[in-house]
Amino acid sequence: MKNFEPYYAVIFTSTRTNRDNNYAAMAKTMEDLAKQQPGFLGVESARNDIGITVSYWKTLDDIGAWKQQTNHILAQKLGKTNWYEWYKVRICKVEREYEFFK
Repeated sequence: MKNFEPYYAVIFTSTRTNRDNNYAAMAKTMEDLAKQQPGFLGVESARNDIGITVSYWKTLDDIGAWKQQTNHILAQKLGKTNWYEWYKVRICKVEREYEFFK
């Protein structure tokens, strides 16, 4: 078994409004900005009836700093007014992982 250091996952689950209002551009901007933040490890996203985006971070402090990042605060405000009918954020500690691929 390889050496594994626990990390954190921020799970953002949402339903969208019918308005686009440049959502895709802002989502791309936020992903690019998150990649520059200390402690960022990666992101995965999927959308059908609901959207699920999971971002991965080294520490809870890294997550807190990202939540307070100026451009991210603006995106959060725009999300409430323009893009989301509902959302929920969950923060989890990942203590183990495994995967399969061909």
